[in-house]
Amino acid sequence: MDHSKQHLNRGKNTMFHGSIPALVTPFKNGAVDKKAFAELVERQIASGSAGLVPVGTTGETSTLSTDEHKAVVSLCVEVAAGRVPVIAGAGSNSTDEAIDFVGHAKAAGADAALVVCPYYNNPNQDGLYAHFKAINDAVAMPVVLYNVPGRTIVDLQPATVAKLARLPNIVGIKDATGDMARVSQHAALIGEGEQFVQLSGDDPSALGHLAMGGAGCISVTANVMPEACAAMHKAFQAGDFETAQTIERRLIALHKSMFCSPSPGPAKYVLHRLGLCEPDVRLPLTPPDPAAHEQIDAAMALAGLHA
Repeated sequence: MDHSKQHLNRGKNTMFHGSIPALVTPFKNGAVDKKAFAELVERQIASGSAGLVPVGTTGETSTLSTDEHKAVVSLCVEVAAGRVPVIAGAGSNSTDEAIDFVGHAKAAGADAALVVCPYYNNPNQDGLYAHFKAINDAVAMPVVLYNVPGRTIVDLQPATVAKLARLPNIVGIKDATGDMARVSQHAALIGEGEQFVQLSGDDPSALGHLAMGGAGCISVTANVMPEACAAMHKAFQAGDFETAQTIERRLIALHKSMFCSPSPGPAKYVLHRLGLCEPDVRLPLTPPDPAAHEQIDAAMALAGLHA
């Protein structure tokens, strides 16, 4: 097995665990606000987040130019400075472009690449396997699969995940299906001899995902309440289920409100209220409307988050 994979996978002690924010990409006057982004990274590390994901879905990667995408990854790695792992968003519906992004993530010093299933093309399971295998073969870089059929249409099936897990550079999955049974399905098919990191990509079911054997969550809500999200995971890992449940019940309305308008609009609205970045999103996304503001404000109050 590849030595990097041995390092990354140690059951419950994997370096990819706990609350990992899928970072927003702040904009100002139409450009990436690098100063605000760096400050958001510092805030996350100070708040106890266990890792960082730049330029994922929440980072509006679909609207970033190639140069912007790479610059944000490099900046995240630079600011994090090895204090927490960086899992760089590197997906594309073009296999060649995904390979380029993964290669850049490695060159920039990221710890892994998060590679979403190709979207729009609608490949079958053979195509999905071939896509990820080509990436595995092209770059010696730990890769976390990202299955989010609500956005990509295609669903990376457990049997395909198990097949991919046998490749040396495929180290885990971010599963945003909300189907907690997938954790057990993946584990059963992959087997005990192969440690494979399972991360939730769905905040409302993240605690259940942990209970099923998951290691953590790549989170939208952690953008706005990083301390609480980190505390929930730490309580669960310490065996304090009651505290984990209490925190999660306080956050559930906020989790839901993060998607009452196209994400990351709600997260940026909250961060703007907190004075941390502008609320701007790029077209074709538009900011939350006044009705969404009311829902988000109410959820903030329930969570105890005061601007």
